Amino acid sequence: MKSIDNIPTSKIERASKLITTGIKVGVNYAKYYGEKIVKSEEEAKENLNQANATDIYDGLKTLKGSALKVAQMLSMEKNILPRAYVEKFSLSQFSVPPLSAPLVVKSFKKYFKKSPQEVFDTFTAESVNAASIGQVHKAEKDGKKLAVKIQYPGVAESISTDLAMVKPIAMKMFNIRGEGSDAYFKEVEDKLLEETNYELELKQSVEIAERCAAIPNIKFPSYYSEFSSERILTMDWMEGEHLSEYITRDNKQEDLNKVGQALWDFYMYQMHILKKVHADPHPGNFLVSSNHELTVIDFGCMKEVPESFYVPYFELAEKKNIEDPEFFESKLYELEILRPEDTPEEKVFFKALFHEMLSLFTQPFHVEEFDFSDADFFGRIADLGQKYAQSTELKKMNGNRGSKHFIYINRTFFGLYNLMHDLKAKGVKINNFKNL
Repeated sequence: MKSIDNIPTSKIERASKLITTGIKVGVNYAKYYGEKIVKSEEEAKENLNQANATDIYDGLKTLKGSALKVAQMLSMEKNILPRAYVEKFSLSQFSVPPLSAPLVVKSFKKYFKKSPQEVFDTFTAESVNAASIGQVHKAEKDGKKLAVKIQYPGVAESISTDLAMVKPIAMKMFNIRGEGSDAYFKEVEDKLLEETNYELELKQSVEIAERCAAIPNIKFPSYYSEFSSERILTMDWMEGEHLSEYITRDNKQEDLNKVGQALWDFYMYQMHILKKVHADPHPGNFLVSSNHELTVIDFGCMKEVPESFYVPYFELAEKKNIEDPEFFESKLYELEILRPEDTPEEKVFFKALFHEMLSLFTQPFHVEEFDFSDADFFGRIADLGQKYAQSTELKKMNGNRGSKHFIYINRTFFGLYNLMHDLKAKGVKINNFKNL
């Protein structure tokens, strides 16, 4: 993949890039209206989605940073976005143009006050993995193989302005109206800022690795503060292949189950015991070793789960509570899904919507073991997502519902479910974390 020699860092440069992308999208719509005359609506719409997805992704990947991170987040919305967008935006998880070698060395010296050649015995200037906020390089020190993550220039400084530019798109896509939307975008902004703080990531990584050490078939790299800074993070080089590659292999069912159980236990232990969870469950953050052990390699995005949210959230995971109308309604108010000022119409609509969603989505928590290869279960989730994405009734109402904590907790569970389904893990023990 061709490397890049510079990244737009000023507000004007980044805005200009997005404006150029917007013009391309406008041209695509003009073509779409012309194609509708000679082609079927379905074919014309598919061509439009393909063209728009390509142009938007091409624009975001040169900006990197939070603009590209938003694409990465959207790539996990498989039940909302058209397939063309999911496929194209998924590239942002672990396959974007890397910085050129001279820019890598320049950035390293800026952040560490020394060149990588002065710090390590060997350093590979070509990236082995480039993502939205930083890229990874191989290095060696005293015979130890290391992975060195270097943040892209200007990423931390551009987060607020990037989010301001993509906010109108996100609001339209998720039917978020101006009223009450600031809390959601502030939550995203704060998390993205945390992800650019590699000193914080180092601290979080060490903490989670220590506290989750007892979980079977999970491995974590060691981290090296002496070779790290606010924009550089150095850890052990871990052998294995990305989870997305692993699932394409002809693996035995017992090995898929082993990896799936480890992944599930890791998330349940964090959620229920630590009340702090790895909130970025995409395949690029996980490796699988040759003996089918799972390695977690990125702890930039961690979400604290406050007790005031945790309790009602998981009370609504219990079937008896979902089926108790009075109790169910009280929890919807606690989670800010229903509001005192709601009209009778809004109250009826959102109560029914969340009852239908939770009755389906919480099914794994109603049994001792669950089959995540169940195509019918995931098909119904997809159908429900499409139903409400196309709901004209929902579009008439204020779509931003629920506590700000839903953004990353729901993202965590949707991402986890998708990974478990990709693994086709069967017989997963749901409450295994209680025995750890």
